[in-house]
Amino acid sequence: MECSLSWYHSEFTPPAAFRKKLLLLLTMLVLWLYIFYSCAGLCLSVPGLGFSKDGGGGEPGRLKVSAGGSVSELSPQPRRQQEPLLPAARERLVFRSASRDLLQDDRVELTEESPTAVSGHSSKPFEINLGGYGAKKLPQAIIIGVKKGGTRALLEFLRVHPDVRAVGAEPHFFDRHYANGMEWYQDLMPRTLDGQITMEKTPSYFVTKEVAARIYAMSKDAKLIVVVRDPVTRAISDYTQTLSKKPDIPSFESLTFKNRTTGLIDTSWSAIQIGIYAKHLENWLQYFPMHQILFVSGERLISDPAGELGKVQDFLGLKRIITDKHFYFNKTKGFPCLKKPEGSSKPHCLGKTKGRTHPNIDPEVVQRLRDFYRPFNMKFYQMTGQNFGWD
Repeated sequence: MECSLSWYHSEFTPPAAFRKKLLLLLTMLVLWLYIFYSCAGLCLSVPGLGFSKDGGGGEPGRLKVSAGGSVSELSPQPRRQQEPLLPAARERLVFRSASRDLLQDDRVELTEESPTAVSGHSSKPFEINLGGYGAKKLPQAIIIGVKKGGTRALLEFLRVHPDVRAVGAEPHFFDRHYANGMEWYQDLMPRTLDGQITMEKTPSYFVTKEVAARIYAMSKDAKLIVVVRDPVTRAISDYTQTLSKKPDIPSFESLTFKNRTTGLIDTSWSAIQIGIYAKHLENWLQYFPMHQILFVSGERLISDPAGELGKVQDFLGLKRIITDKHFYFNKTKGFPCLKKPEGSSKPHCLGKTKGRTHPNIDPEVVQRLRDFYRPFNMKFYQMTGQNFGWD
């Protein structure tokens, strides 16, 4: 018997090379199982990375990996509500990131006339990253005009407020891309938390006839903001912008008149037509009551930005957070800039395309334009109940 056992061991003892291979195989198997369990645990612990039965929207179904390696489904866990940021904390986060946005404003300037569709909502560093929390909502307030009135400055100043979330580029949805549908438009919007306001600005809305009805169809309670400026100065600024892009265009004087001898103004030229504010306002009042439209003075936005921003914050139902402490006057550019926040080495001014030097215009042409606009201005003052002091 002892002899037979000795024969058995000597016959079936595996060689050393085979034992090494077997040990290596077992080691790899253990490592593979460890990696599998680690990855499964990580995926189940991160919100939004759980496995989903339908692979699409809705609350993801979560899976449980048992000790034996089997996988079973757990009942969906309710998503924990993200606690809203306190206003003071929001203000610090927004203001601290403002400089990069304002200093890179040149890119946004191009969208004022660009016919290209906006492909998505702004990812500009000015906006707070909400980490996927909040919801994309249709705007409750829209800056609808006017071009070269100061709309970009107003929007950037407003974005300092922690309860304002705005699209950086101009969507041009209601005048150029309406056929894309409301869901497309809503997807352009930034995410907002409860108590925050979603905004956008497209200055051409005010002078595009069909836009008023379209915004009313979206929301009859929408709040509308119009930044207006002396129509003569606005027309010259409009021409200056076009001239910077197309240096070979005719002179301002030749574009202003149908006939220079008779002094007949060419109202078909958009630079002239935009400044007939009373005419455009009549169209909007067919859909929105005056108390839903706020008119901001482009001149006072430069001379007293905090004062104008105070009116805007009141109109939007926001706490007055943006005050004099946020601004300083840049003598070189000729308009106010945002003061630098803590941790930033630069102040926040609009880009180099803002505050262009206007060409010299014949004083006689300027006077004829003032005479042309005067009756329209008087009617506009009467309609709005405000005297903007352009005459």
